[in-house]
Amino acid sequence: MREVKAETIINVVAEMCEEANLYLGDDVVNALQKALEREESPTGKEVLRQLLENLEIARNEKIPVCQDTGFAVFFVEWGKDAYLAGEGSLEDAINAGVRKGYTEGYLRKSIVKDPLNRVNTGDNTPAVVYTSIVPGDKVKIIFAPKGGGSENMSAVKMLKPSDGVEGVVDFVVNHVKASGANPCPPIVVGVAIGGTFDKVAVLAKKALLRPLGQPNPDPFYADLEQKILKKINDLGIGPQGFGGRVTALAVHIETYPAHIASMPAAVNINCHVARHVERVI
Repeated sequence: MREVKAETIINVVAEMCEEANLYLGDDVVNALQKALEREESPTGKEVLRQLLENLEIARNEKIPVCQDTGFAVFFVEWGKDAYLAGEGSLEDAINAGVRKGYTEGYLRKSIVKDPLNRVNTGDNTPAVVYTSIVPGDKVKIIFAPKGGGSENMSAVKMLKPSDGVEGVVDFVVNHVKASGANPCPPIVVGVAIGGTFDKVAVLAKKALLRPLGQPNPDPFYADLEQKILKKINDLGIGPQGFGGRVTALAVHIETYPAHIASMPAAVNINCHVARHVERVI
C-alpha cells in the first residue's frame, strides 16, 4: 500500500484552486482564437477579441479570469492500493485545500451554508466531490470551478425511449435557445444521455472536462456532437448574446446504459471560461 498524506492533498488542491482561476487551458484559448477567425459579426468579433485580451491580462497580472470563481467541484480517482494518512476524511482534506487556496489566492467566496438561510461560509467550502475507486496506487484529482451563471442554465429531462435521437437534439438545442445570453456565450455544452436522474446530471458535468473539441470516441456520437453544435450556432445568439455565428465552442456527449423504460438526458452548460485542471499524485 502507498501512503498519500492528507497534507499533500491539501496543498495540491490549494494550488489547483488558484491555477484554474488564473490561467485558462490552451484548448479553450485555441478554440476562442478559431472562433474569432470564423465569426462573421463585427460585434461578435470585437467581443471575442476582448475575451482573449481578458485571458492575457489575467495570465500576465495573475488575477482571476472571471470574478465568479465558482463552486469548487472535484472528480477524484483514488487508486485502491493507496491510503490516506492523517486526520480526517478525503473530503476534509479537499475542503481544507479549497479553504487555503481561495483565501490565500484572494478568490471570491461564493458559497452559502444553506440554500434558504443564505449566509456565506466565507471560504468557498464545502466543495462538491465525486470519488471513484480505480486500480493502482495513484490519485488523480480534477478540479473544475463552476460559475453560477452557466450552472443556472442547466437542465435534466426524462425523455421517453421513443423520443430517439431527434428528441435529444431538440431538447439540447431548444434549451440553449431558451438560455440565450445568460450563460455568457460562447459556451461549452456538456450533454449526457442514459443512466438515472442523478447519474445523467453528473455525466453532463463530467462531459465538460474533456479537452475542448475532442470528439466522442464513438463515431455515431461524434457525428451527433457536430450536428447539435451546428444547430446551436445556427441560432444566431452569438458571443455574449450580441448575435453572430459562434454561440458554442463545442458540444461534448457522454452516455450510460439506460433502463428499458426511460431515457434521461441532461445539459450542463459552461461559459467560455471553461476552467479545469488535473493533478496526479
